[in-house]
Amino acid sequence: MSNQAAGGSHRAAPVHTDPEDVSVLTALSAVADPVRIQLIRELAGSADWTRSCGSFDVPVGKAALSHHFSVLRGAGLVEQRDEGPRRVNRLRREEFDARFPGLLHLVLRADERD
Repeated sequence: MSNQAAGGSHRAAPVHTDPEDVSVLTALSAVADPVRIQLIRELAGSADWTRSCGSFDVPVGKAALSHHFSVLRGAGLVEQRDEGPRRVNRLRREEFDARFPGLLHLVLRADERD
């Protein structure tokens, strides 16, 4: 049982990057992918901690989805925690906006001419 992460999960707890430690190139790279833009937009329209990783309708498999969430965590955009068997997410809007004012607003625009 000592190998289990907090919350009784068999997987390691996710590692999060503070937005203050993120370079502008890392932030831009994270928001440049269409799948990650979709994840960010869906999270922005959901209450914190209500969306599990499997609840997103994106055209990628589990491994690729895990990679996309890892990139978003590494850019300081997403925070995750385990709740039983589910990993739930929240968009770190305030923290990211403080580091990169206006960038998230551009990503969240309804304009689909990306």
